[in-house]
Amino acid sequence: MALIGLFDLAQPVHSIRRNYPIIGRMRWFFEDIRPEIRQYLIEDDYEQLPFSRSQRSLVYARSKNESSERAFGTQLDVYESGYEFIGHSNRPVPPGDPATFRVDIGGGDCRQPYRASILNISAMSFGALSANAILALNQGAKLGGFAHDTGEGSISPHHRHHGGDLIWEIGSGYFGCRSADGGFDPRAFEEKATDPQVRMIEIKLSQGAKPGHGGILPASKITEEIAQTRGVPMGQDCVSPARHSAFSTPNELMAFIAELRQLSGGKPVGFKLCIGQPWEFMGMVKAMMDTGILPDFVVVDGAEGGTGASPLEFSDHLGMPMREGLLFVHNTLVGTGLRDRIRIGAAGKIVSAFDIAATRALGADWVNAARGFMFALGCIQSLSCNTNRCPVGVATQDPLLQRALVVPEKAERVFNFHRNTLHALAEMLAAAGLDHPSQIGPHHLVRRVSQTEVRLFSQLHTFLAEGELLSGSCHSSFYKNVWDIARADSFELL
Repeated sequence: MALIGLFDLAQPVHSIRRNYPIIGRMRWFFEDIRPEIRQYLIEDDYEQLPFSRSQRSLVYARSKNESSERAFGTQLDVYESGYEFIGHSNRPVPPGDPATFRVDIGGGDCRQPYRASILNISAMSFGALSANAILALNQGAKLGGFAHDTGEGSISPHHRHHGGDLIWEIGSGYFGCRSADGGFDPRAFEEKATDPQVRMIEIKLSQGAKPGHGGILPASKITEEIAQTRGVPMGQDCVSPARHSAFSTPNELMAFIAELRQLSGGKPVGFKLCIGQPWEFMGMVKAMMDTGILPDFVVVDGAEGGTGASPLEFSDHLGMPMREGLLFVHNTLVGTGLRDRIRIGAAGKIVSAFDIAATRALGADWVNAARGFMFALGCIQSLSCNTNRCPVGVATQDPLLQRALVVPEKAERVFNFHRNTLHALAEMLAAAGLDHPSQIGPHHLVRRVSQTEVRLFSQLHTFLAEGELLSGSCHSSFYKNVWDIARADSFELL
């Protein structure tokens, strides 16, 4: 202790330790355990950092087949601005069958359409998640008949082991279909994409938590198995570039979509993005009209989305939140007469039946959830995803820590969470007089805008009419002005 004290008095780096040797080190200890103390002892049930205890408890209960009922009434302040609810009907109907809560994905050029659940596992890569986490997620997807998005880390042996439906995400690093120089390799793509387990192909343009940033898997987390799956060398950080090299304009993106559809044997091909500069997406839509090539689907990721690690400014202040991005994509496709031919998925902090209902009311055909399924696996929101020290074995490559995640038991929880959430959605819709999620609209959802006023979503938001952008009679100056400056031949302004 004396030696430590003398060292602290002499060291030039930390001022507190120079003035308060030894006991100054207690500051580090309390800073280290601050997140846990706050989560377990201080924060209230509805403080969302980033998910509230109430949200996490809901997922835990449903994944364990436990009751999620709440005694003594809501703990929410129903008179606080931002409170949302669904208007119920005086003529409720019997709940619909959750097995029918599905959507057909695949346009006229698609030869192998996919009938997807309206709730699926969002993109999380092997490498970001452990092998056991991937195994449990895919087994749960197989049990429940829903889809598992691979994330941009490609298709690992763990994705294939249980045979659950896969959505193969192709990122800017082209992992799994990557040439020696890091470009796109058509032959490697065709070999994997024609596998019957792969049901759809998703081109990742941007990710909600860090749009325009690309991604990094630290060298410390790269195992021999990850390196082989991705086609990258050991001992180096695995970097996904911020932009694609296979295309550089909206027209070229459409050509790339057509190429992937042909190479995959006619499977549904679409793209995922977080909306940023709105004219860029409108330029893509103009390219669809100019080339006649349509994606089968568009997935809208929200700025509230999660990631293993992101620069603070990116996660806090870059990209459009999911609801606004979803409404923009929906309106643009409606305004150009393409909405009936292109499906829309959405992702961004979706864990409950109400989240699904609200997202569908704003234009989504289906939703994806990532952190919700992580909670089902046992994630405790320790906020250590980027450290390789996840205490429950979900987001780590450490074999000792992965041991905590028992695959068969966690797979059953993934299945239970999906099944019970859709059952809750069926009951909620029935109370509103609806027997299928496709029937819900913005007039069913209500938001409080002040202590004395509530408004329907249909009153709060702008909704374009069919073909309105093309007819020249667009009533929204925002949509009209952005449409006028969008280009099909470039992502730049007109």
